[in-house]
Amino acid sequence: MRVFVTGVAGQLGHDVMNECAKRGYEGIGTDLKETYSGIQDGSYVTTAPYVSLDITNAEAVEKTITELHPDVIVHCAAWTAVDAAEEKKDLVMKINVDGTQNIANAAKAIDAKMVYISTDYVFNGQGTTPWDPDCKDYAPLSVYGESKLGGELAVSKTLDKYFIVRIAWVFGLNGNNFIKTMLKVGKTHDTVKVVNDQIGTPTYTLDLARLLVDMIETEEYGYYHATNEGGYISWYDFTKEIYKQAGYTTNVLPVTTAEYGISKAARPFNSRLDKSKLVKHGFTPLPDWKDALARYLKEINIEEL
Repeated sequence: MRVFVTGVAGQLGHDVMNECAKRGYEGIGTDLKETYSGIQDGSYVTTAPYVSLDITNAEAVEKTITELHPDVIVHCAAWTAVDAAEEKKDLVMKINVDGTQNIANAAKAIDAKMVYISTDYVFNGQGTTPWDPDCKDYAPLSVYGESKLGGELAVSKTLDKYFIVRIAWVFGLNGNNFIKTMLKVGKTHDTVKVVNDQIGTPTYTLDLARLLVDMIETEEYGYYHATNEGGYISWYDFTKEIYKQAGYTTNVLPVTTAEYGISKAARPFNSRLDKSKLVKHGFTPLPDWKDALARYLKEINIEEL
């Protein structure tokens, strides 16, 4: 199986490439820069075939994908800077909506399966009920959420052979994330304030990559939610566990979103994602988030952060 992976310089794309290699699949990575610019950790992705591609260039996307003719496209590339998106709406829509449409069109032309990575930000983030993957009550609160919803619709309206996988609170080896940020802050502050009224579950890209490759080995198409198991927590709870496992003595003070201060983009209070559909379709859920955190902390060098 030949798998074309976009966004390989990011957290998830990097891990998807390595997971494909572990299973003997041919992975071809792409990103915007001329050469691979992600983590240089000696893993497969640093030596795998790589092509530079601007996904907003429809002609280039069609030409590249037609020539490579993959069986599956895993589309990880996206604008993900939530606050910055509020001031760059046109660019964000061009990347997340038009770019995704270009990928979907190319997938249709060669009859390839497609995986699209989405987010709980497509919903309104209110209430306490976990969001069902097949819920269509979309009401994004931010430009980022609106753009990711646009990408979802581009895929679902263009293709039949697709997996739309919504995730939340992502962390991985390749790039920055909440864990790395809190570890850095915890080194230099005796006390940190963290919001306790935004609820969800973390997603380790290493675990997610395994699930995504499980998916592309099947024809169980549709919408899915995928975060680590272990229940729903707040960012405050997550920080407490990060410091506990890392051996930090930093005091963590819970605050409300209002007390913390308003960000440019509205954040969802309810990021609970119902993942039960995974088991119904024969997929193995991701491990407990505390276990994922422990494995992640062993992989990174905390002292060098």
